[in-house]
Amino acid sequence: MDADKLIEIENELLSSYSKGGGVNHIGGPSLPSRESISEILYTIESLMFPGFQSDENIDQCILKYRTSEKLNQLFRKLYQEIKKATCLKNAPDKRASCQDCSASAKVKTEEFITNLTKVRDKILLDADAALSGDPAASSMEEVILSYPGMKAVTIHRIAHEFYKLKIPLIPRMMSEYAHSATGIDIHPGAEIGDYFFIDHGTGVVIGETTVIGSNVKIYQGVTLGALSVKKEEANVKRHPTIEDNVTIYAGATILGGDTVVGKNSTIGGNVWIVKSVEPNSKIYNKPIDYSIKN
Repeated sequence: MDADKLIEIENELLSSYSKGGGVNHIGGPSLPSRESISEILYTIESLMFPGFQSDENIDQCILKYRTSEKLNQLFRKLYQEIKKATCLKNAPDKRASCQDCSASAKVKTEEFITNLTKVRDKILLDADAALSGDPAASSMEEVILSYPGMKAVTIHRIAHEFYKLKIPLIPRMMSEYAHSATGIDIHPGAEIGDYFFIDHGTGVVIGETTVIGSNVKIYQGVTLGALSVKKEEANVKRHPTIEDNVTIYAGATILGGDTVVGKNSTIGGNVWIVKSVEPNSKIYNKPIDYSIKN
């Protein structure tokens, strides 16, 4: 391509940036970095599962040193990214100063890191649920290293902590990173109880206001979604509640903020549910009787 043509394209692009309604971020606060968010997740996962994230053989002699090193690394990177997100959120507020953003970012970084052990406790329960709930799982190492459901749930546990801290952008960036890596889409706002297992996982969608109890197991293609997607309903409960000890098989779709699947229920594959299900229920499609001839 010749130089004149490149200049022409350059001018067209520059002109498009100045049009009303354009999607630009020029001259404002720095945006959180996708690369840094993926590095932060890598570091957090290495703290959740020491020895799983690299070829390094971590033994008891260096465990304390490596843990300290990673915590310091995490604090520095996380503080910077939370500060960017906070400055972006506060940009329209002329009263907010850079010092305000820095102070808020420091507090929220400390709050998250303080809760790391609690987050790990929940993730270990999820790993145990996967190992116990899948006959094909031969070891905890296999579950942690290779199960997409385990990775997606691990990242959700992390992203949900940021969501609870009301940190903008970063929780959703984390959940979409997990989505692209696993095919499992869990909004960071979803509340998920202990001992949660997603088997296979591809195509699972769990909406923002979903509430899931303990010891719940779901399979690939399950949607826990909303009955409508009206923007004015952004702050109301739009997604279902799944109570304790429920299993939801592949392809099931459960919709609506008032829909409750009662405890100890089993939801069969490919069913469509928009009304509440009583506890101890079994919901399934009527099988076709192929012996009947027309």
